[in-house]
Amino acid sequence: MNQIDLKERVLVVTGGARGLGYAVAQRALESGASVALWDVDAARLEQSRAELSRLGKVSAHTVELTEEASVNAATQATIDAHGAIHALINNAGITGGNGVLWELEPDVWRRVIDVNLIGPYLTCRAIVPQMLKQGYGRIVNIASIAAKEGNPNASHYSASKAGLIGLTKSLGKELATKNILVNAVTPAAAKTEIFDSMKQEHIDYMLQKIPMGRFLQPAEAASMIVWLASEDCAFSTGAVFDLSGGRATY
Repeated sequence: MNQIDLKERVLVVTGGARGLGYAVAQRALESGASVALWDVDAARLEQSRAELSRLGKVSAHTVELTEEASVNAATQATIDAHGAIHALINNAGITGGNGVLWELEPDVWRRVIDVNLIGPYLTCRAIVPQMLKQGYGRIVNIASIAAKEGNPNASHYSASKAGLIGLTKSLGKELATKNILVNAVTPAAAKTEIFDSMKQEHIDYMLQKIPMGRFLQPAEAASMIVWLASEDCAFSTGAVFDLSGGRATY
């Protein structure tokens, strides 16, 4: 495993209690970072904090990412615990299940947008001022190959992740001269617990679209994400990095 230098850096990982977020937290800790796990699931959060603490300093914060007050409180609690926030990994997301657009309920559609797009807006809004004070920061937004292609039976998810790419490009330009870099990754499906909310036919559809013929491994995603969160990533901002096993067409 290649060594990435994150010594004395503090990473916030949203949705850090499981799946890709957990893998990112683990790789960051192995790279010398301290990590703040943000998640809405308090019980799973504490379990993950206990497991990961053997690798380094980990704090756990129960956060509802769609609520400004909750995000602001978690930001302050993280700064109190660690003294700084050097990188933000906007990983938390939901699929909202599958269905054609005209059969998806409006409250389901809105919830996916709230978690997947409004959530990253609120975390960036809360944390960027701290990064500006430091004169340093890295933000990595976890989008999806669905943002590029528009998966059928996932209009809400596809639209939310496409919006996250737009946010990445806009914020990257706004911060380009501030030593705060903002990038996104577009994973193909990784076999994590998020599959539990999908229909089998949708899972099969995603697999047959991947030229490499397999799903993404969380550790593979973590390698790229943690590099983007490091100082070695120095001249890429507002960019979108492929993690699709050859599926991406642009």
